[in-house]
Amino acid sequence: MKHKISQSKEMRKLIPTTFRITYLDIREAVSGTDQDFTSGSLGRAIFLLSIPMVLEMMMESVFAVTDIWFVSKLGAEAVATVGITESLITVIYAIAVGLSMGTSALVSRRIGEKQTVDASVAAFQGILVGTAISVIVAIPGIFFAKNLLMLMGISAKIAHDFSSYTAIMLGGNIVIMLLFIINAIFRSAGDAALSMRVLLMANVVNIILDPILIFGWGPIPAMGIAGAAIATSIGRGLAVLYQFFLLFSGKGRVNFMVKKLRVDLKVMAKLVRISLGGIGQTIIATSSWIAMVRIISVFGSNIIAGYTIAIRIVIFSLLPSWGLSNAASTLVGQNLGAERPDRAEKSVWITGKVNLILMGIIGLAFICMPAFFIRFFMDDSLVIEAGAKCLQIISYGFLAYGFGMVMVQSFNGAGDTRTPTWINFICFWLVEIPLAYFLAIPLGLNENGVFYAIVIAETLLTLFAFLLFRQGKWKENKV
Repeated sequence: MKHKISQSKEMRKLIPTTFRITYLDIREAVSGTDQDFTSGSLGRAIFLLSIPMVLEMMMESVFAVTDIWFVSKLGAEAVATVGITESLITVIYAIAVGLSMGTSALVSRRIGEKQTVDASVAAFQGILVGTAISVIVAIPGIFFAKNLLMLMGISAKIAHDFSSYTAIMLGGNIVIMLLFIINAIFRSAGDAALSMRVLLMANVVNIILDPILIFGWGPIPAMGIAGAAIATSIGRGLAVLYQFFLLFSGKGRVNFMVKKLRVDLKVMAKLVRISLGGIGQTIIATSSWIAMVRIISVFGSNIIAGYTIAIRIVIFSLLPSWGLSNAASTLVGQNLGAERPDRAEKSVWITGKVNLILMGIIGLAFICMPAFFIRFFMDDSLVIEAGAKCLQIISYGFLAYGFGMVMVQSFNGAGDTRTPTWINFICFWLVEIPLAYFLAIPLGLNENGVFYAIVIAETLLTLFAFLLFRQGKWKENKV
């Protein structure tokens, strides 16, 4: 360790001052760091955590893009099956994200308290709960995949021909669940670079295996759509095995030692209680987007296509913001554990301002030339017009999105998942959905009414989160 520090100091002397932070800090952020995030420069801590978290978020989105890219060669019916299956897996994602929030809150708090053994015990409970839920979901997923597809509106013939994809994805959902939970363990402990490396490995394997298993290669037969599911499951599965190797290797901040691992029902109950709020947040947010699509569908396929493209651009542009927000969540949890609530609060304000500036710049680009970005995906003039208007209007709320995301994730990092759940419920279900319908149809603003409703709801969410955060009750939350 001393050798590494001295080596780093020598390198700083060799690099011009203007390039030191850029080169050395990026290298440390990507390769991993031993920094204690409860002391030292907050700006540097945010940078070291957010860089690998941003890259991790971007790589997570590559899975869906890769599968769709190769499966599209099999025809529209195969693509539809993948889309419907993804909507079914949304429930698994919601549970996985919720459990990740609960696990992160407990692990980051114990790391801040310098209780590394207790952090490992909390992490182990998260893995046990996730595994149990995965098994419960896998059984009906394997045996009733065809029925589930038909229930979602797929014809009996298509369900018969392509249900293998759904059965494999639902049956092997444990790799999705554990990938989310264990990466959350790494992030909350401050080992964000490990999470990034795990997803990089999973994506490389998936990209290599997808064309081989879907179309066949040499002695390997073409498996069609089932090959896509197998490739994705193998990629994620190998990543999970690598995660366990890292946990048992003793090199990270959270280490699994067989003699000290145990089932702790008290910790497990606390984790489930915190996670329920996280699951609720995800389900509320996801269902509100589905409701938006249902309202927009009234105005025709061109409007739906434009909206879909615009939202995909928005989601991708929000990935850096998510990375910064996760960094704030980790810093809040660790610093509350270290009994430094003022430092925890300061980290949120700094991260919030950085996110505000970042999203403001991105939003300005979308406002000034929205059609430029839509044309990357579609040449149809009607779709471009609808997508450009959607992207432009929604971008007016980017300042609110960036700042609000940090506020919400800070509550989660403190273990207070209930407050964001209520904020989401009020802003998305009680405000956004009814307002979108009223503005679009009775008031006659058509699809633009839906876009305005999204901006209003997200801005209201940021305002509520800001006011509640200022009250400071989250500092008193015990986990």
